[in-house]
Amino acid sequence: MGALSEKNALIERPRGAGKRRRAPAGQRVARLAILVLVLGYLVVPLLAMLEFSTRGDLDKATNTFPRSLQAFAAIFTYPNLVDGILASLQIAALTVFGMLLLLVPTMVWTVVRVPRMRRVIEFLCLLPLAIPAIVIVVGIAPVYQWMGQHLGSIGGSPLTLTFISIILVLPYSYRAIDASLRSIDVATLADAARSLGAGWPRTIFQVIVPNIRGGILSASVLAIALVLGEFTISNLLSFSTVQVVIYLLGKRDPYVSVAVSLVALVFAFVLLFVISRFAPGADTSTQRAAEEPA
Repeated sequence: MGALSEKNALIERPRGAGKRRRAPAGQRVARLAILVLVLGYLVVPLLAMLEFSTRGDLDKATNTFPRSLQAFAAIFTYPNLVDGILASLQIAALTVFGMLLLLVPTMVWTVVRVPRMRRVIEFLCLLPLAIPAIVIVVGIAPVYQWMGQHLGSIGGSPLTLTFISIILVLPYSYRAIDASLRSIDVATLADAARSLGAGWPRTIFQVIVPNIRGGILSASVLAIALVLGEFTISNLLSFSTVQVVIYLLGKRDPYVSVAVSLVALVFAFVLLFVISRFAPGADTSTQRAAEEPA
């Protein structure tokens, strides 16, 4: 009987059930063409920046530009540029910290206790997308003027841009964290932790946060990328961040300016790679075991 049932199972099994279906040739060609276009769109400008920033002085004998790394070596010879880079990195770190401290407890509390306020929180977080940067500057410039007059060096520090940066990154960070919160049952986890005697701070930071670590890392990367690339508000408020210094430096030494821009882009790509590499994901061994028949 066992052999007969096994034979019937083999007969009833459809052909090609154990083989992966190959995509049509036209679809594979279209995917390859899209991949080449996207890579070309991303890589060609980087190669052009590398070629331009490594040019040396023109050799009149050969009428060529010998390769040189002087532009990259000269980055640290500009004190204003180094100060701008450090200021932008500090603003990015403070922005990530403030954004997470503001968003994560608020969103978790909204999901667990007041789900009806979820739409209101979403509207408030997405509102900066509808307000142009120039309008934000015009509205907040008197506040910065008062801070500069009454708070001394603290009010005139570029680090005060953290308050505006937190507002600017809210729409992108909210979406990343909200996607992670929707992928887990936050209410059940919170109720279980509370029933075991954990307080709200411990429930949020030791139970909920580890389960949405992927969304938190994505929100942090988006916030860092936006802060490092922000120019309009810093320029209009006369703060020397990395983008403002690069713009001013480009009028004097375009080679160093392009070199700094290339380094900033490479830093962003490396950061994205590290996040995608170490961000929590599905365990491949567990997933493979789950897909295998019992």
